[in-house]
Amino acid sequence: MTGVTMSGMRVNLITRPTDHPPSGPGTIPLSLTIRPACGLPGDYECPTDSAALLNLLRRQTDLPAFVLQNFEKDLGTPLGARLLGVDLSESVLTDIGYFID
Repeated sequence: MTGVTMSGMRVNLITRPTDHPPSGPGTIPLSLTIRPACGLPGDYECPTDSAALLNLLRRQTDLPAFVLQNFEKDLGTPLGARLLGVDLSESVLTDIGYFID
């Protein structure tokens, strides 16, 4: 299996804090790297913030609450946070700007 599902793709989400000003109170500006979980090339980086990313993950994935809580705790650390092997639909990836051929 290559990590591509019928409805999307399995990806690794890697964040790191940026020095951009926060977009709202309590938000952390982030650089999000989306990397295919299957090891193929195809990294994509985009700017976001903690609130937008967590909202997307809560609405568009079936990740358990405790996984998202641990991820959220790591967002503010200097090393950032990682979620590995997340299934994202093709429409979510397209909305983010990551295109699947």
